[in-house]
Amino acid sequence: MREPEAVEILLVEDNPNDVELTLHALRTSHLANDIKVVRDGEEALDFIMCRGPYSDRDINSGPRLILLDLKLPKVDGIEVLRQTKADPRTKMIPIVILTSSTQDKDIVESYALGVNSYMQKPVDFHQFTESVHQLGLYWLVYNQAPHKV
Repeated sequence: MREPEAVEILLVEDNPNDVELTLHALRTSHLANDIKVVRDGEEALDFIMCRGPYSDRDINSGPRLILLDLKLPKVDGIEVLRQTKADPRTKMIPIVILTSSTQDKDIVESYALGVNSYMQKPVDFHQFTESVHQLGLYWLVYNQAPHKV
């Protein structure tokens, strides 16, 4: 049996360029060493809920933060958000929508489902890097999370 995977950040993103930019920003800021990347909503739910290929994972071993894109293959980000926040075992995990969508309906629905923050991805490389740095700094360093019971 494998050792359970402890994860600080789950990055749910299907765009390879955005994955690389986000990982670069987090690693150069020294904010997170244990980052898991999944490329579609189905894999994200499997990871979060510890099922399928992740069934040997301990649901208490993270992630501490989920960075979630909305436009994903297989299962969209709204559905990942809905299922994660509906499950008592995972509803306390902070979820930040990190997307290119500025549609009011996406913002309203995300907050109605319990998202912790909604951020539009900046187009500029330096703005994107700084935004991810600030995001990681807040959620991993400054934010006071509840203790697991």
